[in-house]
This record gives sequence, structure tokens and C-alpha cells, in this order.
Amino acid sequence: MKPFDYIRAEDTGHATSAAGQGATIIAGGTNLLDLMKLEVLQPDALIDINRLDLKQITEADGGLRIGALVTNSDLAADMRVRTDYPVLSEALLAGASGQLRNKATTAGNLLQRTRCYYFYDTAMPCNKREPGTGCQAMEGATRLHAILGGSDQCIATHPSDMAVAMRALAAVVEIEAANGETRHVPLSDFYLLPGDTPHIENVLRKGDLITAVILPAAPKGAQTYRKVRDRASYAFAMVSVAARIEMDGDTVKDAALAFGGIAPQPWRDADAENALIGKPATKETFNAVADILLKNADPKKDNAFKVPLARRTLIATLNELCGKDVA
Repeated sequence: MKPFDYIRAEDTGHATSAAGQGATIIAGGTNLLDLMKLEVLQPDALIDINRLDLKQITEADGGLRIGALVTNSDLAADMRVRTDYPVLSEALLAGASGQLRNKATTAGNLLQRTRCYYFYDTAMPCNKREPGTGCQAMEGATRLHAILGGSDQCIATHPSDMAVAMRALAAVVEIEAANGETRHVPLSDFYLLPGDTPHIENVLRKGDLITAVILPAAPKGAQTYRKVRDRASYAFAMVSVAARIEMDGDTVKDAALAFGGIAPQPWRDADAENALIGKPATKETFNAVADILLKNADPKKDNAFKVPLARRTLIATLNELCGKDVA
């Protein structure tokens, strides 16, 4: 591991100032330290923010304000989350072991890096790790990779379970800039698709610090998180669905569907949701939703299975939340 300077932040201003000068922010370190050991990331300095007052979950405007340093364990166990946002608690519990959840933070979870084999292997070309070097995955092993939202520069997937649930809940990211100003970015606008710049993954600027994630008032209806993976013990999703459905008799009154494991960011398709809202909960409706979701799928040879898997996972989730068995 490359030698680095260590700085302990005294307040958010200290953290953003150090980050603005090139220091890398560290909180739980559950992803960052692995990347440093492999020399995928080689920061000159780390700014430790663990002593900042960002560890509270408070009620705000009918919803919740979740501090950036709230651990995944504390967030999953919070009774307000378990009662009003169960999809989030379920996603967190599906995401990692108890030991990791005890260290991993809310902001860090949003910012974890892809688990693409070639991103982690510094001997391989990777446009995300070194812009302009190429993408080995295009002709390589693609079992973990995206079928939606990728580009000819990158088809890596985002690994977070928590972020998928937060996307379904219309979460908003609170960010403090180096000049002290605070802005609020909907999670739908926070992540960027790879396009020609896969190394730019989100809208954070130099010196920015995530201070909180804000959830709006709890939605009506039922919620669930369904995750399909290679093994039951804390593997990354091949396909996951975070869903909330409000029914009016046999008709879907409102819905939100977010997907993991199939795109470079937590994926949500407004057209697919609109094909569900106001429609009867039938086999025809569910298949039409899946058709819309997957119409632009572009799988490679190793991950073509994700197309039918995403369809089956979506339909099983809709069956569960709509109280149907129409698959």
C-alpha cells in the first residue's frame, strides 16, 4: 500500500477544505481500504470524518433525515425505518454481513465502487480506473455486468443494495460544498451513466461532502426488496428489485420500481411504472411492464441470463405486493 497522510476532521468545513485540496474522505472504509490495498486507489492523504456530528436519524418534513455517518446496522434496525420504509431495512440486511454493516455508513454505501473484475485488476485496461485505456469487459467475462444503461466505454454495475431501495423511495442527497453552501440532489440525478466518461460516476464536485440522505414521507401501500444472487450469504445482486405498490381493489393505484445488478446505477424506468399504474394486476399487465423495462437490454454472452431473470424477478415481486399469483 502506498504511504499516505492521515488527517482527522474537526468539523465539516475542515473535511471539505481537505477534500478540496485532494484528500480522500474515509468513514467506515469497508470499500476504500480494499481498493487501497489493491492499489486501485492511491490517495496521498485521507481525511477521517468519523468524529463529525453526522450520526443521527431525525424526523424532518414528515420523513427522515439520515446522517451520512449512520451505520447500515443502525439504519436497518431503526424502528421508524422498519415500520415506514421496510424496503430499505430489507435491502440493508441483504447487502452485507453484520460485521460490515456495523462499519459501513450511509454515505459510503452510496459511493461504493463497482465490483467489475477488470476495475479491481490493475493489470487490465479499465476506462473507469484509467480513462482512455479501454474496457476489457467488452470481450471478457461479463457475468456481473450491466444489461441496461451501459456504453461502449463501460458496462460495470453499481453494487449497492441500499441505494436501490432509496431510489424506489425517492431519496434526496444533502451535500455540503467546500464554500460551505448546501445543496440537495435527488438520488435520481445523483448518479451519472458511463457514456464517454465512465470515471465520472456522480455529481459530486471536488471538496463536496455528503452530510445526509433525506427520505420523503412514508409512501402508502406495501414494500419489499427481492434479491437474486449466486449464494445466500452476502453476494452482490445478479438482479434485485426494490418495489412499493399501492392497490385500489384489483387496480394498481401507485408504484415505484427500482432495480439493482442490471445497470451502472440503481435503475428506475418511468415508462415501466406508468404501464403499471392505473392498470389491473394481471399477467398481461405484469408482462407489459417487463417488456418495457427490458426493451433496450443489451446483454453480452455471459450475462444474457439476466434478461429472463430480471423478468421473472420483477413478476414475482409484483405478484407478492399485489397479492396475486398470475405468473
